[in-house]
Amino acid sequence: MTDRYDAFPGLRFDRPAAGVLRITLDGPGLNAVDHAVHRQLADVWRTVDRDPDTNVALLQGAGTGFSAGGSFDMIDALMTDYEVRLQVMREARDLVHNVIDCSKPIVSAIHGAAVGAGLVAGLLADVSVVARTARIIDGHTRLGVAAGDHAAICWPLLCGMAKAKYYLLTCDTLTGEEAERIGLVSLCVDDDEVHDRALAVATQLAGGAQAALRYTKQTLNHWYRAQSATLDASLAYEFLGFGGPDAREGLAARVEKRTPRFDGPTGE
Repeated sequence: MTDRYDAFPGLRFDRPAAGVLRITLDGPGLNAVDHAVHRQLADVWRTVDRDPDTNVALLQGAGTGFSAGGSFDMIDALMTDYEVRLQVMREARDLVHNVIDCSKPIVSAIHGAAVGAGLVAGLLADVSVVARTARIIDGHTRLGVAAGDHAAICWPLLCGMAKAKYYLLTCDTLTGEEAERIGLVSLCVDDDEVHDRALAVATQLAGGAQAALRYTKQTLNHWYRAQSATLDASLAYEFLGFGGPDAREGLAARVEKRTPRFDGPTGE
């Protein structure tokens, strides 16, 4: 691996096939994303875009799950440090735009739990391959903040407004099978096939007509770019919420493994 990826020590890289760069989330707490990894996951797609040895990026998680979302330490810092809140909000926006704007096709292999920033990249990937028993959760409202990140621009377009509202408001868990049924992901396969199938798709794309593939992605992603104002609004509301009492109660409930008791202001 060339030193161009040395700037991303929180991610693991290898090249399993010609033209394919595999990026693995591999960290403690079921690949939870701390502040450093959050920044790296946002920025790495710019490097992938300029990498002459890469035609396709393949994103996966190590171990028993894809990603458990933001670490407790990072969430706590969001609530107590205004400067951190601004920085992570900018990184969250960069993550969405950098995945969308990366000229190279991105394939994701999602298994086990998939939450938070990892899920953002996983669902915005050009082809998402998900394990049948994967557990996809957008847990923002359960944490006490608005559903920001990718959700407001991605979920309604992929699975329709009715399903998007249901899952983003309730935070109910989606299995991989149900996610494919409603159109949230590209493919659902048996659990023991997810990584092989995702690699097969990545290898197929890596051997294709690169200009044609890249300009097809560029054109289709204008559907997302057209919703930039929606993304900005959702991020603003989400990070406004991190400064409020409901987010503190949501985090406490997660740490204590109990049902949250929200009694914060309604904004009326």
